[in-house]
Amino acid sequence: MSQGSPGDWAPLDPTPGPPTPPNPFVHELHLSRLQRVKFCLLGALLAPIRVLLAFIVLFLLWPFAWLQVAGLTEEQLQEPITGWRKTVCHNGVLGLSRLLFFLLGFLRIRVRGQRASRLEAPVLVAAPHSTFFDPIVLLPCDLPKVVSRAENLSVPVIGALLRFNQAILVSRHDPASRRRVVEEVRRRATSGGKWPQVLFFPEGTCSNKKALLKFKPGAFISGVPVQPVLIRYPNSLDTTSWAWRGPGVLQVLWLTASQPCSIVDVEFLPVYHPSLEESRDPTLYANNVQRVMAQALGIPATECEFVESLPVIVVGRLKVALEPQLWELGKVLRKAGLSPGCVDTGAEPGRSRMISQEEFARQLQLSDPQTVAGAFSYFQQDAKGMVDFRDVALALAALDGGRSLEELTRLAFELFAEEQAEGPGRLLYKDGFSTILHLLLGSPRPAAVTLHAELCQAGSHQGLSLCQFQDFTLHDPLHGKLFSTYLRPSQIPKASSPGSPTARANGTVQAPKQKGD
Repeated sequence: MSQGSPGDWAPLDPTPGPPTPPNPFVHELHLSRLQRVKFCLLGALLAPIRVLLAFIVLFLLWPFAWLQVAGLTEEQLQEPITGWRKTVCHNGVLGLSRLLFFLLGFLRIRVRGQRASRLEAPVLVAAPHSTFFDPIVLLPCDLPKVVSRAENLSVPVIGALLRFNQAILVSRHDPASRRRVVEEVRRRATSGGKWPQVLFFPEGTCSNKKALLKFKPGAFISGVPVQPVLIRYPNSLDTTSWAWRGPGVLQVLWLTASQPCSIVDVEFLPVYHPSLEESRDPTLYANNVQRVMAQALGIPATECEFVESLPVIVVGRLKVALEPQLWELGKVLRKAGLSPGCVDTGAEPGRSRMISQEEFARQLQLSDPQTVAGAFSYFQQDAKGMVDFRDVALALAALDGGRSLEELTRLAFELFAEEQAEGPGRLLYKDGFSTILHLLLGSPRPAAVTLHAELCQAGSHQGLSLCQFQDFTLHDPLHGKLFSTYLRPSQIPKASSPGSPTARANGTVQAPKQKGD
C-alpha cells in the first residue's frame, strides 16, 4: 500500500471524492532538542517518584475492591450491590482512583455537559479510545460498569477491580461468550435503572485520535438510548496515544509521567435516542452515533477496524489489511537468505496438497527452527497443523516479483479454480477466492466471501471464470488499482526510498514490528 508520511495513508491513487482520512493506527512522537532535554531531566526526577507512588495507590485499591465482593455468592453478584459495601467500597475506590491518576500527572479533569441518569441513558459510549489512561473517564461517570476480557481476571489487582465493578466479561476463546455478553448487557440496560450505567469503548482498540474507528455494535444491541462521551487530551505534546504503531507501554507511561501537568477533557453530549429502524439494526445505530461523535470532535468517521489482530480498511466493497502480512513473510524469508524465485513449488492446480511444518522446511530449504516457525505461521493451518501447499506457491510467486500482474492473477486462478460438476471450463468458488485475497491483500475471509457473492450475482454460476476474475483484479476502476498498488510484481525498483510506494509494495523494506492493544 502506498503511503506518504507515516501519519497519513493513500491506499490508492486519488479519485474524485472525499479526502482520505489520516491513518488512525500510527502515532509518532516528534520531540525537539529542547523537549528531549526537558524529558530527560523530568524523566529522571519526576517520573520515577510518580510511577512508584501510583503503583502503591494501585495496590491500596485491592482491599476496597476485595471487601465489596467478599463472602458473596455468584447468585448474589448477579444483582447490583447495595448497602454499606456499596457506600464504603465505592467511595474508597473512587477516591483512590482519582489520587492514582493525579499522581501520574493528570492534575485536572475538565467536565463539560451533563451526565444523564441511568434511566435516561443506561449505556455510555466513550471515544476516541486512544490510550490505556482512558479509564480515567470512569471517574466523572461515577464508576459505571464496564465490559472486559475474561482473561483480565487473572491479572493482579486488575482482576479484583473487575470483580468489584461487576464487569461484564467476554472470552475470546469461547464462541458462546459473546452471546451471553449480549444477553447480560440487554438485561442490565433494560432493568429500569436498577443497574448502574454500562460504559463501552465501541472502537474496541486504541487509535491516535485523528479519526474514529468503526464502532462495534455491542453497545447498541439492546436498542436503548445511549449518551456519547468525548475524551480529549488538550496538552501541547501528545504523550498519551498508544496506537498500533508507535511508542510502547513503558514509553507512554514514562513520558506522560514526565509531563508537569496533563489535562483531560470529558464532554457529555446529549442523549442519543434511536429511531425504530436503529433499534432494530445495531450496526446502523452504531454508525449513526459514530458520525455524531466524529462531528463533535471535528475528525473523520472511518470504516477502519481491527480484524484478527490486524488493522483493516475499506476500499470499495472490500476490506483489506493496512499492511499485508505478505510483507512479514517476505521479511522472514529475506532474513533467512531465501529467494522466493528459486523455490520449485510444484503445486498442482486445482488440487490441495497438505504439508506439515517439517515438509514445509524441506521444500523451502530452511533449517533455522525460528525462521521455519515464523514463515509457517503466516499460512492458515487445519486442525492437524497442516497447510495447503497451493497457498505457499501463490505467496512465493507474489514475493518473487518476476511475473506481471496478469500472470500472477492467472496463476492464482489456476491454483484455486475447480472443475465444474457440469459444463466445460473451471470456476473460482468462494473458498478459493477468499484464500487468494487473504494471501495477497490480507483481506479477512468473511469480507472476501461477501464480495464473491456480489460478483457472482450477474452470472448464472456460483463461481467466477478466469475472465471475470481478471476483470475484477486488473480492470475494476477501484479494486484493480488496489491489486497493482499492493503487489506491483513486475516493477522492482533499483533504488527506492524506504517510504516510497514502490518499495513498500514490493516488500523491499521491513515493516514495523506489530504491537497489540
